[in-house]
Amino acid sequence: MRLHRFTTLLVCAAIAVIAIALLPDHHWLTVPAIVAVLLTLLGLRDLAQPMHSIQRNYPIIGHIRWFVELIRPELRQYLFEADEEATPFSRSQRSLVYRRAKGEAGDHPFGTLLDVYRDGYEFIGHSMRPVPAADPRDFRITIGGDQCGQPYSASIFNISAMSFGSLSANAIRALNKGAKLGGFSHDTGEGSISPYHREFGGDIVWEVASGYFGCRDAEGRFDPDRFAAQACTEQVKMIEIKLSQGAKPGHGGILPAAKVTPEIAETRGVPMGRDCISPSSHSAFSTPLEMMAFIVQLRTLSGGKPVGFKLCLGHPWEFMAIVKAMLASGVYPDFIVVDGAEGGTGAAPVEFSDHIGVPMREGLLFVHNVLIGAGIRDRIKVGAAGRIVSAFDIASVLAIGADWANAARGFMFALGCVQSLSCNTNRCPTGIATQDGLRQRALVVPDKAERVRGFHESTLRALSDMMAAAGVSHPREIGAHHLVRRISATEVRQFSQLHVFLQPGELLDGQCSTEFYKRNWALAKAESFNA
Repeated sequence: MRLHRFTTLLVCAAIAVIAIALLPDHHWLTVPAIVAVLLTLLGLRDLAQPMHSIQRNYPIIGHIRWFVELIRPELRQYLFEADEEATPFSRSQRSLVYRRAKGEAGDHPFGTLLDVYRDGYEFIGHSMRPVPAADPRDFRITIGGDQCGQPYSASIFNISAMSFGSLSANAIRALNKGAKLGGFSHDTGEGSISPYHREFGGDIVWEVASGYFGCRDAEGRFDPDRFAAQACTEQVKMIEIKLSQGAKPGHGGILPAAKVTPEIAETRGVPMGRDCISPSSHSAFSTPLEMMAFIVQLRTLSGGKPVGFKLCLGHPWEFMAIVKAMLASGVYPDFIVVDGAEGGTGAAPVEFSDHIGVPMREGLLFVHNVLIGAGIRDRIKVGAAGRIVSAFDIASVLAIGADWANAARGFMFALGCVQSLSCNTNRCPTGIATQDGLRQRALVVPDKAERVRGFHESTLRALSDMMAAAGVSHPREIGAHHLVRRISATEVRQFSQLHVFLQPGELLDGQCSTEFYKRNWALAKAESFNA
């Protein structure tokens, strides 16, 4: 019988017996005796317990497996992960944000670390006649069409949706103060406007989701009066209806009662002691035409502020149905934000993170094309949100139809996030994604606010330098012909060659040349989201 599997247990038992026998004459053996006895008892427990086969076969030493597995993410991140290995953001991407947030030089020596001959490598072509770098402070767009009474001058780079509750009070404070210092906007996420969003007066985009947090009645339905009371305040610049998000498109959410603190309950307008439910769809509308009426209602209640919506694209005919409802009703949202299936800061079931929703770039191009094909692209601004941390990331979405870009995790890195992947545990080591008062104390608001501002400023400065090299003076001039992707070891193509771009009004005249768009446009109807 092979007993080597039990050698550790037998050795511990032997040491325990010998140490105890010698204790009367050698008191220094007290500690070794206690340790040996405890390990022996652990080993006997391992032999008897029914849950873990490895521990039954390898008492005591079987625990080493669980310990190594416990610290595997940290070992991988700090010791074994390659600089360009994205999980989901690479060390190089995180380091870039850290340096820019701190105002440190972003240069590196000895050439690129990227393999420029791998499939998927992307770059911007430079010009024979570069132009002077433009002032990044001028990289702004006006959001708000002719149906909007209070247009908003927005930066082309802003903080994407992250709720109080998901993030700590100090994280919200630092983000909003950084937005105030840098002159850009801060999306509240669906958790509504907390006192911490208000504290420093940074521009707010209020996200109104299916739970109507901050503007709901006792039954969880939309409350116009509560909405108006908050939406009309000066700090709120735009209203964003959340249809779906990249982290878990088509999925509602539950904040368990145990996690509903008095602050969260007050901010969201939900009772203590009960689960906080976020339904998977809105109750204020059920058809595209009803959605247009809801947009009109929010615009009126907010005093004419820009109203738009955010979605992670799913069924293409559903978005086309919304566009048909715009045409039928004459109501146009002021903006659309396209989120991506790349996910975000929110925790989600694995299948939703990995296999539901359209990736951001494909979703963005589709939305841009449908608006072009319907002849209404000039009425609506389009934002993009999904794994954006660098100036090149911004340029790549501007090239295929975005007017501006939002970032969530990039600004979390600016706050000091180390990508510990513990956002859903309430044990965030940096005090960002936690409601633990002691943990969030580690996040010093004035310092981190400066880093948020610094990351925004440095990123737009890098974008300005990159555009200048390409002969472009303003982000609105970046086109699909400026960016290039490698598609094989011997071939590269401009984005304008890779992607299909519809012509203005092409969907309306029945002459659409692309079967995918033509087929789905025929399925869409303004009266229903169903095909």
